[in-house]
Amino acid sequence: MSLRIIYYDTETTGISADKDNIIEIAAYDLDNDTSFVELVNPERPIPPGATAIHHITDEMVSSAPTFADIGKRFIEFCHGEVVLIAHNNDNFDIHFLRNEFERHDMKMPESWKFIDSLKWARRYRPDLPKHTLQYLREIYGIQINNAHRAMDDVIILHKVFSAMIKDLPIETVYNLISQKRKITSMPFGKHKGKPLDKVPKDYIEWLTDNGAMDKTENNELRECFEKLGFLKAKPDS
Repeated sequence: MSLRIIYYDTETTGISADKDNIIEIAAYDLDNDTSFVELVNPERPIPPGATAIHHITDEMVSSAPTFADIGKRFIEFCHGEVVLIAHNNDNFDIHFLRNEFERHDMKMPESWKFIDSLKWARRYRPDLPKHTLQYLREIYGIQINNAHRAMDDVIILHKVFSAMIKDLPIETVYNLISQKRKITSMPFGKHKGKPLDKVPKDYIEWLTDNGAMDKTENNELRECFEKLGFLKAKPDS
């Protein structure tokens, strides 16, 4: 059975999945040409800093359903064998989804597969200086829209990701992005392109102290430095 593609995005009260809440979910089912967009009542005030970014106010969500209701509807929308695609999914959206399901004593479907379009862009467009969704939009000549509202970002993501993968079957894309790369040189930073065993240890320590080695997209890089003896392995690794 082929995977059904669903592009999705979340807007939240902040950037910490443990402490913050989803206040909007939007999704687009490519095969069925159907959309899902819902405001979510987080049952807490939305910080002004967050509202300044996505323009969602307390008043807008005051009468909206809570995630207990929206989560059920989202599961129904994402029925069957699906792959959910979001930009920065691995470090952001998926964690908010999982935590919201857990907070409301709900189970996120185990059959759901995920693709992080940011991870794909970083891996297969290393020629670009940055990989934000809006920068990729510019690179691929896609018309500007109202960025930072969930459905607007979903529409841009669909167009950008389609341009990046071209005619590759989504099953192939999923398998490729799920494979671990064999990293031999520094993929970013001031030592980009330098063989890993030639990267200064104090630079690796600096990256570690600043949290770079804890990011999901750098797991494979961290493992390489651990094998070289430049970093101590994590206790649970």
